[in-house]
Amino acid sequence: MTFKPPTITEFMSAAWTDLEPHYQSLLARLFDSACIAVWLADWSELRKLVDETYARLQLTSFQDTTDAEAEQRYYSFLENLYPKLQAADQQLKKKLLESGLEPEGMRVPLMRMRAEAQIFRDENLPLQTEERKLGSIYSKITGGQSIEYQGDSLTLQKAAAKMHTSDRAVREQLWRMASERQLQDRAAINALWMQAMELRQQIAANADLPDYRAYQWQQLHRFDYTPQDSKEFFEAIAEVAVPAAERVYARHCARLGLDSLRPWDLEREQSTMRFPGIQAYAKPEDFDAIAEGVFKQVDPELGAYFAAMRRENLLDLQNRPGKSPGAFCTSFATQARPFIFMNAVGLETDVRVLLHEAGHAFHVFERSRLPYHHQWRANMEFNEVASTAMEFLAAPYLSKSQGGYFSEADAARARVQHLENTLLFWPYMAIVSSFQHWVYEHPAQSSNSAECDTQWGALNARFMPSLDWSGLEDALATGWHRKLHIHRYPFYYIEYGLSQLGAVQIWANALRDQARALAAYRSALALGGTATISELYAAAGARLAFDAQTLGAAVDLLERTILELEG
Repeated sequence: MTFKPPTITEFMSAAWTDLEPHYQSLLARLFDSACIAVWLADWSELRKLVDETYARLQLTSFQDTTDAEAEQRYYSFLENLYPKLQAADQQLKKKLLESGLEPEGMRVPLMRMRAEAQIFRDENLPLQTEERKLGSIYSKITGGQSIEYQGDSLTLQKAAAKMHTSDRAVREQLWRMASERQLQDRAAINALWMQAMELRQQIAANADLPDYRAYQWQQLHRFDYTPQDSKEFFEAIAEVAVPAAERVYARHCARLGLDSLRPWDLEREQSTMRFPGIQAYAKPEDFDAIAEGVFKQVDPELGAYFAAMRRENLLDLQNRPGKSPGAFCTSFATQARPFIFMNAVGLETDVRVLLHEAGHAFHVFERSRLPYHHQWRANMEFNEVASTAMEFLAAPYLSKSQGGYFSEADAARARVQHLENTLLFWPYMAIVSSFQHWVYEHPAQSSNSAECDTQWGALNARFMPSLDWSGLEDALATGWHRKLHIHRYPFYYIEYGLSQLGAVQIWANALRDQARALAAYRSALALGGTATISELYAAAGARLAFDAQTLGAAVDLLERTILELEG
């Protein structure tokens, strides 16, 4: 029997009655060890179509949050088709698991399938659809936030770019205007939060689990570490990274000639900024053109990957009104191609974001050589190593003398800022991740937004004690409103902290032998999801770690390099 799945165009316009026969055909087919590979490949083609349809519809709704038609297409897919596709996919998972067969390269994917099968419940499908819709509403609210400044309407991203000025009064004015605009949506985001908490608790209860953390831990395939390991990491951050971050803030304070740091003296709550801001490029089209040259310096094949993305219009980089905030890399599975979405405004920070998202894109290219879609997705703990490590691996090529963006002086400034912000990120990550543990350990309290405000403030006092929020208590308390992951991707944030530690280990290897470190990095990317998190870290030349000793070695390397660059 020849299996002929629809094209992506057909799939995106199909009704369930058109698609169900493809799933029924696979469900009815018999297979044994001799023909399992063909059956699995056919199922893989269907999974690619679902993956790409979801990615394209979500991306379109993010590209213009004012496009009601795009939003409706996305919601219609989530409500009418996606639950049925998930249920049908679950039946195929069950068929494969009950066969007892383990096709080559499927050891870890089968572990994931077993975990998913244990918590799958039909009654959760509509609840998960509602949860995704709440996430879209959250993005629509934040994407619509703008201010009027000197006769111009500015998105909050563009307002942040204008804060890269040595005029502190201007920085304060812009920050306060942006904060006031965010606080206008306080009640709306609180209302969404209460709905999301109710849904998540019900999803966990339906899956016969004690709380949503237990559900999400299994859903995220966290086989290599426990919630207690996470808390060990937070303690290591408090012991090692917080003092280092305080030293960064003290240097930044001295550079500015200030007695204390206020929020408008920082680029974001977890990163410093230099004044004047470092302009990365003059014209938007220069941004990705220069990046292509940088990646060719890192590795010719990686450069070729990025060149293909440019040719095939797989980049949406510039900020504009109505565009959802943030940055991410998604993928179009049937084409085995990545797509980068971000909000560039012309500054040095844009370069770091692009390097990061390009690391994800290179992961898509490398993993897509594996035969089955089931093998493509690694855990996010390693996906973020792919992206974060690229920030370090590309760093030697960012000066104009190497074909990059900056003068030698600005390249050094940008490098110091990157390393400083690496140190500052761990404490902020600990706030976000500790907050999420508290939320789902105390669901009755955390369903009350005022309790969330209090907890967020307490965590800030522990992990970021030197920032002066006096008179800005409402803005401080609602910091959890401004963290996309808390609202749309619960428990997805510690990955950044763990991967940053892995990336610094890869960078340390690159300082000794760049070519060898890069080869290990690419080899690990090519494994996709066929290995565990710990195995992937090891393949890349790093170690999945939570302890103060490993973190301390990374912090020491970062601080020593900053002193060398500034010396």
